[in-house]
Amino acid sequence: MAQSTETTDWVSRFADEVIEESERRAPGKPVVVASGLSPSGPIHLGNLREVMTPHLVADEIRRRGHQVRHLISWDDYDRYRKVPAGVAGIDESWAEHIGKPLTSVPAPKGSPYPNWAEHFKAAMIESLAQLGVEFDGISQTEQYTSGAYREQILHAMKHRNDIDAILAQYRTKPKPAKKQQQKPVDEAELEAEEGSGAASEDDGSSGSAGYFPYKPYCGGCGKDLTTVTSYDDDSTELSYTCTACGFAETVRLSEFNRGKLVWKVDWPMRWAYEGVIFEPSGVDHSSPGSSFQVGGQIVGIFGGKQPIGPMYAFVGISGMAKMSSSRGGVPTPADALKIMEPQLLRWLYARRKPNQSFKIAFDQEIQRLYDEWDKLAGKVTDGSALPGDVAAYTRAVGTAAGELPRTPRPLPYRTLASVADITAGHEDQALRILSELDPEQPLGSLDEVRPRYDRAEAWINTHVPADQRTIVRDEPDVELLKSLDEASQQSVRLLLDGLADHWSLDGLTHLVYGVPKVQAGFSADATPKELPAEIKTAQRAFFALLYHLLVGRDTGPRLPTLLLAVGQDRVRKLLGE
Repeated sequence: MAQSTETTDWVSRFADEVIEESERRAPGKPVVVASGLSPSGPIHLGNLREVMTPHLVADEIRRRGHQVRHLISWDDYDRYRKVPAGVAGIDESWAEHIGKPLTSVPAPKGSPYPNWAEHFKAAMIESLAQLGVEFDGISQTEQYTSGAYREQILHAMKHRNDIDAILAQYRTKPKPAKKQQQKPVDEAELEAEEGSGAASEDDGSSGSAGYFPYKPYCGGCGKDLTTVTSYDDDSTELSYTCTACGFAETVRLSEFNRGKLVWKVDWPMRWAYEGVIFEPSGVDHSSPGSSFQVGGQIVGIFGGKQPIGPMYAFVGISGMAKMSSSRGGVPTPADALKIMEPQLLRWLYARRKPNQSFKIAFDQEIQRLYDEWDKLAGKVTDGSALPGDVAAYTRAVGTAAGELPRTPRPLPYRTLASVADITAGHEDQALRILSELDPEQPLGSLDEVRPRYDRAEAWINTHVPADQRTIVRDEPDVELLKSLDEASQQSVRLLLDGLADHWSLDGLTHLVYGVPKVQAGFSADATPKELPAEIKTAQRAFFALLYHLLVGRDTGPRLPTLLLAVGQDRVRKLLGE
């Protein structure tokens, strides 16, 4: 079993607190941490923080030798609240299903899954497997329709006046400015946020018949547009009518399994039912009257206690607006894992405290992130990394169960991206170029740089605009070559003269940076401190000239990589030799 990281990073501090609290509440039993996800549409990278925060804490607890369960409640019995934009195969015809449980809505066209909820759960489950996240999934559809919560529902109905009194404390308070949602909530809570201070669907039904924290799904149309008109505690007879189709019936709640507790009662009920010790929630739950705060009072009605519940901040995407799963088109963990290895994605969540926001890069910034990651790996290897950084790195590369699969030779991501860009899918050319990066240790196969190479290639193909892709010239730019002044001609000649002796990544790096130094009368080995500021200007001008001669643009992939990719013979041709 993997050892504890023995550090004071945020994960370890929460693990200390959770273990202590679990031993106080449930000595001798597995520690229970929880997440909740609503498969109402694509589950995005903001929602992933709902899982990664307790996962990292649970994993640290496992490393210390404790038993722990990470529950993921799939809120698949929530109502289908709107037709999300940006989902393939979806049109406005799906609006007819609004109000039904997510598991009663057809899956998008062409999906192999039986319903809407299973379709969106599947992608997340696959991503979590790649990320090394162990969890016990709980379908709320199965829980409610099997009668698992029957006693809890009857208890809530019996104590409905107590619940109503708690909720009433917040109904007339002014509402804070609306914040972005990141914890999945049902339609009721979303409507409550947008409404006035009056009693809302989020709280349950309040009317002439009294308050009820339970909402049936209609036996006629299957939707939750129902109103409870009466309830008898002794017989458990419940009557309701549907405002959508007019259907009405009377059922015995002690035998009836087609409905659910409203959100602000459902969540604390589950805390008590599962014995949850730790569950985070988004910043939208920090305001007065929020589900987490209200739940902390309602959970006592069910004989439970509120979990330790840190608020987590937003996760952004560089170059994109804030995420909203209801709008569609937002990046998911599966999207991120197409362009980055699981270790990097885990690291982004592990290195920041839950209350710190951060961004995930789908643009050029991903290259800098990978550079930072590789630099950290080097520091961890040579022992120079800070303890907190070591902890985040350790949590990123593996779990208590062992290390995640990794790239055998993790060459720089930006280099791999450049090679994938230049070779446009020709693997034999990619292998040739990558082997020439370090002739003393040539690659025997692209498998040595996979899966990182595949991720970099996917990034080039899906996130780099066509006008930024690299297309090497077929023929020399004769007019440009003729127009070169004497100094420019000399710089090109110095480069050509040095190609054969410098044909490796390090060698070409030394050469292209050295040419302007030599032209100015300095040694090619001179350091920046030994050189005047004008040398940098000369280097930039030299690089721009080479880019124009090779690819017809001012910029491009790093020149040493580009030269290797083009090949020595073709470079000589394009530079006019």
